[in-house]
Amino acid sequence: AGSSNKKTEQPRRKSLGGQRRSGPGGRAARGMALYLLHEAASGYGLFEVVEKEELAGLEEGAQASITDLNRFSKIVKLKAFQPFTTAENALDNIMKVSENLVHDDLVAFVKANLPKAKSMAKEGAALGVSVAPFASAIKEATGVPCQSNDTVNELLRGVRLHLHRLVKNLDGGASEKAQLGLGHSYSRAKVKFNVNRQDNMIIQAICLLDQLDKDVNTCAMRVKEWYSWHFPELQKIVADSFMFARLVQLIGARTSLANDDKLDKITEVTMDEAVSKQIIEAGRTSMGMDISEIDMLNLSEFADRVVALARYRRDLHAYLLEKMSVVAPNLGALIGEAVAARLISHAGSLVNLAKCPASTIQILGAEKALFRALKTRGNTPKYGLIFHSSFIGRAGAKNKGRISRYLSNKCAIAARIDFFSETPNSIFGEKLKEQVEERLNFYETGSTPKKNLDVMREAAKEAAALVKATDPDMEVDSDDDKKKKKSKKDKKDKKEKKDKRKDHGGHDAKEHAAAAASAPPAPVVPALASTHLRSDDAEPAADPGSKRARLGPPVLADSRLEELIRSVGTPKPSKNKENKKKDKAAAAANGGSSSSQAESAADEQPDRSEAQPSGSKKAKAKKDKTAGASKPRGRPPRGKKWDAENGQWVNDP
Repeated sequence: AGSSNKKTEQPRRKSLGGQRRSGPGGRAARGMALYLLHEAASGYGLFEVVEKEELAGLEEGAQASITDLNRFSKIVKLKAFQPFTTAENALDNIMKVSENLVHDDLVAFVKANLPKAKSMAKEGAALGVSVAPFASAIKEATGVPCQSNDTVNELLRGVRLHLHRLVKNLDGGASEKAQLGLGHSYSRAKVKFNVNRQDNMIIQAICLLDQLDKDVNTCAMRVKEWYSWHFPELQKIVADSFMFARLVQLIGARTSLANDDKLDKITEVTMDEAVSKQIIEAGRTSMGMDISEIDMLNLSEFADRVVALARYRRDLHAYLLEKMSVVAPNLGALIGEAVAARLISHAGSLVNLAKCPASTIQILGAEKALFRALKTRGNTPKYGLIFHSSFIGRAGAKNKGRISRYLSNKCAIAARIDFFSETPNSIFGEKLKEQVEERLNFYETGSTPKKNLDVMREAAKEAAALVKATDPDMEVDSDDDKKKKKSKKDKKDKKEKKDKRKDHGGHDAKEHAAAAASAPPAPVVPALASTHLRSDDAEPAADPGSKRARLGPPVLADSRLEELIRSVGTPKPSKNKENKKKDKAAAAANGGSSSSQAESAADEQPDRSEAQPSGSKKAKAKKDKTAGASKPRGRPPRGKKWDAENGQWVNDP
């Protein structure tokens, strides 16, 4: 007994975080169990926190317990480790992890090595994950409660630091080799692109094409200037730089034109026999200086380079057209392949261009002019790169801004269609081009263009037919299917509105009508003129001729709808006496009981004018109003005046 008391009197050993160890195994309290998931390059690792550290404050003692292997191995123990089977399997799992998605291998690993989700939630246990979105994805896939905080991140940092010691067969550089190989595979997979849709190739091609245009132009001008010292008349006859360089390459020294031997070859270049004869005659009588053989040799070599450069530029343009037909066919069909490629290049990619609004596409390429206008508070530019399109050049001076705005809108639509479509085709681009043509015609002649909805429906039908012809297995929603889906959605919306109306009002309109039909008949007011029915029974009686008396006795607020239903089709009360008499006679013919009830109700109610003082303005006005018929509205007849006593028009002397 004494020895046992001594043992119990000894203070229990505490961990670095201040929590007591429970049990001989040193496990943390059962209600606070924590597991750690580590995604390594070689596989998934599951660790159990034996002594949970409070590392949120990042104190020096906590840092020391993380970096020291002996102290950290007492805190965290390896529970399970599942290596990846192949390099492809490792890459597949890590790609899922990088996108915060859960692989099937990870789901099986977690379910096999952790307790059931319900028991973990009941005991308060959790799985620590480094990233919060990944933790929520694991919880959704497996049901295991997960958490991600500073404590978990610090513990996972220690796991990464001592992984090769905690897991067997990972020492000796095996972990570093796995990381290196997986890193290369991951990088290649991230930068891998679709070989059939390469907007990066279009960007490089259009940049090279613009550079070649400048270089070919510069070199051709140098050839003209150099050869004009020897044959100056050729520059006036042939204006095209490429043709001029080919003629320099063919003719050489002008002395070779003494005979007509080269007439056929020159005609092949110029495509005109008259021009060829003119060149030969000008060469015979040229005023140029003589040139040596070595100088002519260098000039011919330079002309060969210019011709080869021009031919390469032509081939590069054909390559660009072919690429644009695959990557952005609709945008190319709308504004031309060269302008479309420049827009893609300026935006950075087809993705960025698809994200741009129409207002940005309109001034894309005119950023300097835009910021200068904003700085000087001047007029902002109306167009940028789309100015090179043929539509803006064909529009009038007043309509250039309008057509550029319209064209940029269609370019935004075409870019988004090209980016999101799986089977590229130029149907939408051709339809959009027709719309721009119709808009130009509308600005010039005023003819009404087609509606955008009709044009898009036609394009969608043609595109669906094309996709179905190329790939019969692909499912395409037809108009009938869309109508069925829409009708189902409308029915669902109507049902939700009906249920909401029932919840809000307690009854439906049909239920109100049924209740009104089953209720005992209430006194009907034949001349119901207003729907403003009051519910206060303590209302003072009204004048028999007033509007309140015509409405009949006060009606309770609960029976408003019943009175409205019963009063449908009753004649409206008239203001004139003759019309009142006619209404009473008609009501008496239809049912005398209802009219007698209204008259008795009007007779029983006292006159409000008698209750008021005789000298008040309201009483005088009411007496004057009830003394005779009221004066008709509108302009009086010519030469007439109103007799208030008799209630009629009389001659005005």
